[in-house]
Amino acid sequence: MSNGVTLTAATRQNLLSLQDTASLTATTQNRLATGKKVSSALDNPVTFFTSQSLDQRSGDLSNLLDGISNGVQAIQAANQGITSIQKLVDQAKSVANQALSTQITTTGTASTAYATSTTATTVNLFVNGSSTAASIPANATIDQAITALNTAVGSGSFTKDSTGTKLVMNASSDVEFNTTADQTLIGFAAGSGSATTYGATTAVAQSADLTVSGVSARSALAKQYNSLLTQIDQLAGDASYNGTNLIGGKGANNNLTINFNAKGNSNLQVTATDETSSGLNLSAITSSSAAGTAGRGNFLLNGDINATLTGLTKASNQLRSDSSTFGSALSVVQNRQDFTKNLINVLDTGSANLTNADLNAEAANSQALSTRQSLGISALSLANTAQQGILQLLR
Repeated sequence: MSNGVTLTAATRQNLLSLQDTASLTATTQNRLATGKKVSSALDNPVTFFTSQSLDQRSGDLSNLLDGISNGVQAIQAANQGITSIQKLVDQAKSVANQALSTQITTTGTASTAYATSTTATTVNLFVNGSSTAASIPANATIDQAITALNTAVGSGSFTKDSTGTKLVMNASSDVEFNTTADQTLIGFAAGSGSATTYGATTAVAQSADLTVSGVSARSALAKQYNSLLTQIDQLAGDASYNGTNLIGGKGANNNLTINFNAKGNSNLQVTATDETSSGLNLSAITSSSAAGTAGRGNFLLNGDINATLTGLTKASNQLRSDSSTFGSALSVVQNRQDFTKNLINVLDTGSANLTNADLNAEAANSQALSTRQSLGISALSLANTAQQGILQLLR
């Protein structure tokens, strides 16, 4: 004899329907709670692992974005440094031009009348540091002496005073004498005090009869110029970001490599440049020149100042060229940065489309399943109506 409960076919069918409804309701409620239609590999292995792969790639790209962002800032720091150095170079040009416009003159009248010598004599001088000599023939008149001196120093540098007996100097240069004998030979008082050094040679102290102007002013401007070169070096050293300095000096260790994918086979290498004074081929102005290059000290010679200006122009051109190179690299990196952000969005959206539930649809399903459950309960009640009739007879 069976101990099981006997149910009608209609009752069993309604119970199965209610069970199915309960299972669907549990699934819908889980999707509403988690927001996922595929929350594990058990739900859909292919979809789950595909979504996980997309999320991992998105995460790798997100990590690379930090490096790309640092690269952008490092390039911008370098470009800002170049812009500031360009201003210092322009300022150095202004100083050099000011030195060029500062006229050097040597003026004065001899305190002693010119005396004719019965023998040929030579007056040794330095004109802006360059050694020269005036050969005065024997028994030369003052006019002949003036001609010889002007040949050595420059036309119009020497004349005679109103008495016609004394030499007058009005030279557009720094004229120094080699010895006191050279000074007194043509009537100028012997100099006393500190001598003037030009490279490997030294001129005697300037005569009290003569006044030199412009040399000290040019010397002061040379010091300003050197100070600007120091500022260029310091600025180039300070133009770093997060330990990366792209203008502090050339070398593999200073180059910047920006990776655009996790494998590292898609990248951009930004080559460092040297924007220091030495990298720009700018040299400090020394107080005295080296042997064989007399007059380079302290902006004494116009030719040397012009050479300095030429170097500054070349430095400006180098700065503009390097700035253009960094600007091009910055454009590439920013473009890849935008691309990476957009690709991350595509990957995240694709992953969400595979696993995320449509909450609007699931909410509607929940309402429908609730109604379906109510209808199933009512159907189950109707299916038991016949058995309830028999129960009434038994009573």
